[in-house]
Amino acid sequence: MEALPETDPITNEWNRFYAVPRGHHPNARGGFTTTSNLAMMQFKCLDYIDEISPRPILFVAGDHAHSRSFSEKAYEKAAEPKELYIVPDTEHIDLYDQVDKIPFDKLENFFKDSLK
Repeated sequence: MEALPETDPITNEWNRFYAVPRGHHPNARGGFTTTSNLAMMQFKCLDYIDEISPRPILFVAGDHAHSRSFSEKAYEKAAEPKELYIVPDTEHIDLYDQVDKIPFDKLENFFKDSLK
C-alpha cells in the first residue's frame, strides 16, 4: 500500500480510516461512509445541551483523539448527571472498529444504570 500523505493532524487521522480499506463499507456511497457537514454547520449543537438534563450523558473520547477537546467542551456545558470517560491510547477512529479499545464494559454499565 502506498504511504498516506502527511497533512494536518485531523486529516492524518481521518486518512488512517477513510483513505484505506479499513474505512470501506460495501453499502456506502462510493464504498466509503460520507456525510455532509452542512447540517452540522447550521446547527449549534451545544446551545441546548443543558436541556438534556436530568437524563444522564456519557461522553467517550480517546486520549489521542483530535475530537477530545469537543467532548471536553460539551462535558463542561452539560448539566448533571454527566460523565466524561477518556479511553487510554486511543484516537477517535479507534473507537469505530478497534474492539480491543472500545470500552464495552463502561458502555454496558452506563446503559444498565441509566435506562431503568
